[in-house]
Amino acid sequence: MLTSGFLGLPSVFPCSLAFVIPIEAACFGGRPGMISAATGAMALVIAPLVKEYGLHYLLAATILTGIIQIIFGLLKIAKLMRFIPNAVMIGFVNSLAILIFLAQVPQIIGTSMMTYVFVALTLVLLYTLPRFIQVVPAPLIAIVVLTTIAIYSGVDLRTIGDLGVITKTLPTFTLPHVPFTFDTLQIIFPYSLALAIVGLIESLLTAQIVDDMTVTESDKNKEARGQGIANFINGFFGGMAGCAMIGQSVINVKSGGRGRLSTLVAGLFLMFLILVLGDLVVKIPMPVLVGIMIMVCIGTFDWSSFKYLVKAPRSEAIVMLVTVIIVVYTHDLSKGVIAGVILSAILFVIKISTLQVIKNGSLYKIEGPLFFASTHHFVDYFKHTDFSECKVTIDFCNSRIWDDSAVHALHKVKDLLLAKGIAVEIKGLDTSSQKLIDRLESITSSH
Repeated sequence: MLTSGFLGLPSVFPCSLAFVIPIEAACFGGRPGMISAATGAMALVIAPLVKEYGLHYLLAATILTGIIQIIFGLLKIAKLMRFIPNAVMIGFVNSLAILIFLAQVPQIIGTSMMTYVFVALTLVLLYTLPRFIQVVPAPLIAIVVLTTIAIYSGVDLRTIGDLGVITKTLPTFTLPHVPFTFDTLQIIFPYSLALAIVGLIESLLTAQIVDDMTVTESDKNKEARGQGIANFINGFFGGMAGCAMIGQSVINVKSGGRGRLSTLVAGLFLMFLILVLGDLVVKIPMPVLVGIMIMVCIGTFDWSSFKYLVKAPRSEAIVMLVTVIIVVYTHDLSKGVIAGVILSAILFVIKISTLQVIKNGSLYKIEGPLFFASTHHFVDYFKHTDFSECKVTIDFCNSRIWDDSAVHALHKVKDLLLAKGIAVEIKGLDTSSQKLIDRLESITSSH
């Protein structure tokens, strides 16, 4: 078993997962250079299933997760990415940086002075080496140099070996030992669906961030299918469902890894580390890894977001803050993103629901969209207005009728005025508004 301790992930998973998913993602994914494996969000979703039903139900759920993600990819689910506002993206990135940093704190607080020294030395190396050496990534040099110093100096530092045990074995093919019945499907389907959605949210958002970092475009529907294929295969080799890992992906890109080869090498080298260098890996000092992750936090956090809070519209700033707060509080990136999207949609509806009725004699001009959120004001205006005319004209040249609620409100106003003996003329309707009215009236008349 391999414990993913230094990232603060609350999961313990078979070591096969560590390199099966990145290797599969390198072959089938749609975002070159992105690293995928187990994440804390996925572990949080699946933990109750494992606790109640055991490991083999986890494997079955992982296989089903892969199937669902493949279907999502074929249905081009990635097109929903356009509904994620920029404020949510900024909140996602910042909250991730904060979570990564908070996960490092327990590894350094209350430890020895040498822990702080090694963290500081790591940061110095990470920020100075790239000025002189570009061929070998600075984090790799820092790990090798400082691990060597720690081993030969005999400094008392926490190591990876203090967090768990690495089993040096290859993964083996196995079928989940669960009843292949409808009852089993009922048990695992809710978890698999949640895993598929959470995994795709994190993967597609990470893919977008890597796109921005590399100024390239990725095939996100292919990425959805690739994640599905990787999870489907991984379930047969004893691993839990995984998704893109933004911290590792950022390190990879910042170290020069831009293509599929970098993702493949990440998986193969991790296999090499586990199978061949496992005895050395457990001796890597935790302060070195903490220093690397602090560098990732600094590079990941969008420092311009402080200016964004001041300059951006208040609603956008609120959405960003809410996204960050929910993610940091729940330690679940998907919950923060979903909450941010919902809040952004609500604030957008509030913003565009402003409707005005401008009176000019017997002409009443409607300004703003007429839909479910603005119908109340529209009806109230005509309900509480005293009319001296025997005929009024309602002009929709600067408005549009969007839904059934708007059509119903228009009929309600016409009935109110007709009940007062006032004739009503509707003009200025655009083609789509008129088609909607005609269609709904034909449905009403058919009943």
